[in-house]
Amino acid sequence: MNAKDRIEELSKILTEANYRYYVQDAPQMPDFEYDRLLRELEDLEKEHPELAQPDSPTQRVGGEAISKFQKVTHPVPLMSLQDVFSPEELKEFLEKTLSLYPDTAFSVEPKIDGLSVALEYVDGVFIRGATRGDGNVGEDVTENLKTIRSIPMRLEGAPARLIVRGEVYMPKSSFAQLNQRQEEEGKPLFANPRNAAAGSLRQLDPKIAAQRKLDILIFNVQLAENMTFRTHQESLDFMRKLHFKVIPNKILRNPEQIVSHVFSINENREQLACDIDGAVVKVDDLGQREKMGNTAKCPKWAVAYKYPPEIKETVVEDIVVQVGRTGVLTPKAVVKAVRLAGTTVTNATLHNQDFISERDIRIGDTVHIRKAGEIIPEILDVDVSKRPADAQRYFLPAFCPICGAPTEKDEDGAFIRCTGAECPAQLSRNIAHFVSRDAMDIDGLGTAIVDTLIEKGFIHSPADIYYLTLEELKSLWQKGELAAKKLLTAIENSKQADVSRLIYALGIRQVGAKTGKVLAAEFGSLDALMAASVEQLTEISDIGEVTARNIAEWFHQPQSRHMVERLREAGVNFESKRVVTDTRFAGMTFVLTGALSKFTREEATEKIELFGGKASGSVSKKTTYVVVGENAGSKERKARELGIPILSEDDFLNMIR
Repeated sequence: MNAKDRIEELSKILTEANYRYYVQDAPQMPDFEYDRLLRELEDLEKEHPELAQPDSPTQRVGGEAISKFQKVTHPVPLMSLQDVFSPEELKEFLEKTLSLYPDTAFSVEPKIDGLSVALEYVDGVFIRGATRGDGNVGEDVTENLKTIRSIPMRLEGAPARLIVRGEVYMPKSSFAQLNQRQEEEGKPLFANPRNAAAGSLRQLDPKIAAQRKLDILIFNVQLAENMTFRTHQESLDFMRKLHFKVIPNKILRNPEQIVSHVFSINENREQLACDIDGAVVKVDDLGQREKMGNTAKCPKWAVAYKYPPEIKETVVEDIVVQVGRTGVLTPKAVVKAVRLAGTTVTNATLHNQDFISERDIRIGDTVHIRKAGEIIPEILDVDVSKRPADAQRYFLPAFCPICGAPTEKDEDGAFIRCTGAECPAQLSRNIAHFVSRDAMDIDGLGTAIVDTLIEKGFIHSPADIYYLTLEELKSLWQKGELAAKKLLTAIENSKQADVSRLIYALGIRQVGAKTGKVLAAEFGSLDALMAASVEQLTEISDIGEVTARNIAEWFHQPQSRHMVERLREAGVNFESKRVVTDTRFAGMTFVLTGALSKFTREEATEKIELFGGKASGSVSKKTTYVVVGENAGSKERKARELGIPILSEDDFLNMIR
């Protein structure tokens, strides 16, 4: 089979697998097989780029980042709905409609709490997707929408031009995973799935949107060229035939049944994969809709019944603290079990110390609790009148509950984190950083292997990497001697790395790879750096007071000193190997910008530093030269405004020859 036929065959197989998995929730092949076929398709498209199609399954992983979203004018406005908040208001809408049109049938649907978008297809190919915006003008988010696997890239049997409207949402499971990652990385939690979905869909880098695992439910045909539908139900059935993931709905006529079903949707909302904030009731007959018309913003033939947030009273029985992978301490209230939004709640997030202090939450307090975004239980306020007389103000611990190291508050936020270099809660992340490319660069020590080594109890600190034995590493693979020997060689070779890499690998806050090089050049050895005072550190031009204090305090910690001594005993190099003999760039600062073709930025930076210069990421009055490649952009413009000399790649090459 030639490449063209195989690409077409693989595309059909993978497209069908996507539909079965993401729309019908009925997988037809194992994930491993899907990944294997997708990799084969990716390889074929790389070998034959002229055969790659814009609707290929490979396009769902996220393309190149963009600088901004383009505006899109909707051919058919994406109108909003009139909200109603009580059964009486809903019945008023139904009875008014029935008084004019006695035989009216209504479609009752859950109201997805997400972000409304329009998907446009031409000749069956997905060409553009846009946010609702103000209803008339939205933003082009096509590349991000392509990452949603339940959106068909190509339709069979579609009209020449088709525009459908849907609601992009983040499934509850994806939302929980995202907030878990945010918590582990010490980042603020998303308040609810809607905010998370909206933020994900408006990421300038589609790869980030792809990681967020968004989904969509289609609920309306906006435009279908040369096609007509008699009812809304007909249009939904048509979209299902086209393999869209369509909103579940029920056609009803009796007002009492409609109100009852609206309540039923609320009672069963926990069974839905997505978050909802109400139910939509709309006239089914499209001709009748046209007669009823619209107001300036809303159709007269539909309303959205908004569910009130459920708030319950409970008691804070305890406050426990978890330590994330970045060392951030996250407090959680253990509350007396209470039924809330369909589930039994026994815990509530407390976010951070500021949250606790603002609400003055104490153990023993009677509190009002709700589910933020119907997902995360959180405390709204305290009923102080029911507070026990002996209830004490709560403060996060001064020492890590996992390893006992001192805790400290971030200079730039409300988070409190553990300072322990060997804290078990942070071990996986610390080792991943220690072995990374810009640090000790130990090839073969991926996340999965690191986690296995931790689970087996072979490593309890980054320093333990240098004490691993052949027998321990062999146990990681079924036939692992060759792989184990290769990994041991990589570990041994890393001992000779320049101390600048080791300084960065230690994971001291605000000490990046570039700062590691500056410190290595200034002090010459790790021992000299360890002995440096805050005053000595702040004398270095690139080291501020906060960074200087972080360095001094890190080396003062017992866990840090223990790790350093273990590294020394293992034979890891503590000395700077960079000897500047040619100082032609001494005192000069270079900025590299644009796409460089004759060398990488890393190679250029290495040359600059080899000759005693410094590479910076931003242009300022202190910049000596700006080296520009193609599409240099704002840095080149700023250099011209400041009168800073601009070098081409050839100019720079002449300077280093």
